[in-house]
Amino acid sequence: MPRNPVPVGLLKNPWHFLSLGFGSGLAPFAPGTFGTLAAIPIYLLMQPLQLPLYLLATLAMLLLGFYICGKTADALGVHDHGGIVWDEIVGYLITMLAAPFSWPVMMVGFLLFRFFDIVKPWPIKWVDRRVSGGIGIMLDDVLAGIFSAVCLQLLLAYTNLSG
Repeated sequence: MPRNPVPVGLLKNPWHFLSLGFGSGLAPFAPGTFGTLAAIPIYLLMQPLQLPLYLLATLAMLLLGFYICGKTADALGVHDHGGIVWDEIVGYLITMLAAPFSWPVMMVGFLLFRFFDIVKPWPIKWVDRRVSGGIGIMLDDVLAGIFSAVCLQLLLAYTNLSG
């Protein structure tokens, strides 16, 4: 059982429902991984968009995340509670920015994002420890998404990943 369980009733509030990744953040183990899995259907809906619209939608979700993640953290009384996974959703969408659609690319993007989100190399770990509130919850995953996107684009440029 998780150390700080999330009351299931929180899902009735639309802001908490979103910040908890449509319920994926309630997973009893690895909620960040389940939150990132919840990002895949969103990516599948967004990937046909032209780049400016994809960027605009991702930016809107990021800005919304500053508010909803802070609101849920306050409701739970825990900064960056593991059940808050909207940041993982946005981080994965950043990872997949301008990536060609294919299942192998999606899987490599998923693995890269999870790696950077878990390992948190500098400056991700620094931001994670020093920036608070909804901005802090979101910002470390934004950086993990940027690191992952750069690595994914390098892999696409120098390998046969995209087919």
